[in-house]
Amino acid sequence: MPGNHLFQPLFAGPLDIVGDVHGELDALRELLTVLGYRTDGRHPAGRRLAFIGDLGDRGPESPAVFALVADLVERGLAQCLLGNHELNILRNAPKEGNGWFFPDDHDAALGRFSDAARASDADRAAIRAFLPTLPVVLERADLRLVHAAWDDAALALLRECQAATLAICAAYDRRSHEVARESGLGQRAKEEWREYQQQLTDPQAAPPLLENLGRLDSLEQMANPLRIATSGPELLAAAPFFAAGKWRMVDRGRWWAHYRHEVPVIIGHYWRWPTPELRKAFTRGEHDLFDGVAIDRWLGPRQNVYCVDFGVGARYKERAQGSSRFRTRLAAVRWPEREVVTDDGVRRPLQPPA
Repeated sequence: MPGNHLFQPLFAGPLDIVGDVHGELDALRELLTVLGYRTDGRHPAGRRLAFIGDLGDRGPESPAVFALVADLVERGLAQCLLGNHELNILRNAPKEGNGWFFPDDHDAALGRFSDAARASDADRAAIRAFLPTLPVVLERADLRLVHAAWDDAALALLRECQAATLAICAAYDRRSHEVARESGLGQRAKEEWREYQQQLTDPQAAPPLLENLGRLDSLEQMANPLRIATSGPELLAAAPFFAAGKWRMVDRGRWWAHYRHEVPVIIGHYWRWPTPELRKAFTRGEHDLFDGVAIDRWLGPRQNVYCVDFGVGARYKERAQGSSRFRTRLAAVRWPEREVVTDDGVRRPLQPPA
């Protein structure tokens, strides 16, 4: 794609910024209705939508969610960011929860996500055409949107890029692989993997912290600015935890503790549980980045970073437990009203940024 498409102007005017959808079409439709959108995607007050990324995976209707959002974008009614789940599909990288996209459906082969609608050939073609157009940043004078992390150094590198998204990601990945090979880290990590490979995908196992494997994962993350923007900084964990089908040796950090710009940032990506009970029920073992911070509160030293991912990506777990009265939520921030709205109709005013 010619030029730098990774940074695009955010729509002017009033916005509704929708968090990670993860294939939950019913929740999305309910949220849009609560927000006042008609079935054609238009709002009587002229409001428009911005999606924070992670449209699909885990939920039952990923193809339909992609189709809906792509149609809104094409008609100028919405914008959408690239999230880490979109990047995985763009890279043709099979991950837990995205088997619906691939013809061989690796999830179905393992008995996972059996209720997920599978992509047709036409769906795959449309999604492959849509993903390379997605920006990493949407910005205007009073607001910034990025899927996971506003990292000045990473974004400065990406602002200099003119290549297609996939080519940028591949180039940085090659560099990190070279560093791992030349330093010997790659070989040490491979040896750890060989010794513990059977345990690494077994949720009942208890492998030790594999430092070389963790440092390699961290290198691959931190050396790639596209990965930092879409899934945030990841450093060696204090202890391994099981998430997304494997034991993790790296953990996420609170990058917003160092964000000192005046312009507010809205992100998704990090599951922000509506209640402590939900965290206890569905935590994946990682430490709570929002411990002690209410869901209607901003983050960071200037209190101007807000995460709008309320954990609807775990709704498949509620469904597996036989529940139809969901407690995980899909949320949107109304801007400039600074109000967060969830798919069950609850509205919460946000504390104004300092």
